[in-house]
Amino acid sequence: MRKLISTIIGSLLLATPAFATPRGEAELERTIAGRVAGEPVNCISLRGSTSSQIIDDTAIVYRIGSTLYVNRPRSGAESLDRDDTQVNRFFGDSRLCNTDAVRLIDAHSGFMTGIVLLGDFVPYRRARN
Repeated sequence: MRKLISTIIGSLLLATPAFATPRGEAELERTIAGRVAGEPVNCISLRGSTSSQIIDDTAIVYRIGSTLYVNRPRSGAESLDRDDTQVNRFFGDSRLCNTDAVRLIDAHSGFMTGIVLLGDFVPYRRARN
């Protein structure tokens, strides 16, 4: 009986997304290659942002100057699709924080495809030689 329970639990853990390698992980690794992670921050200002990139099922990457800020959502990452557009609502300033929700809209149809709850923003800077 113990062996059966262990086998079932092991199977469930392997099927859990937290243990699977999402298809976007390889793309994220290529995006941050040659960079070093810094201390996570709660908020970023989008005033100096030059671009953002949605990586399927994985993260949103914001480029501010030469720094890439990677946000792995607390919830809803499975809704992330590179063909979507983010809709952010700002109240007072143009900051995104780990308490914000981002709506995702299909760029072709205009229909909402999901909502993600942002997590911390991890800065990645070029490694110094």
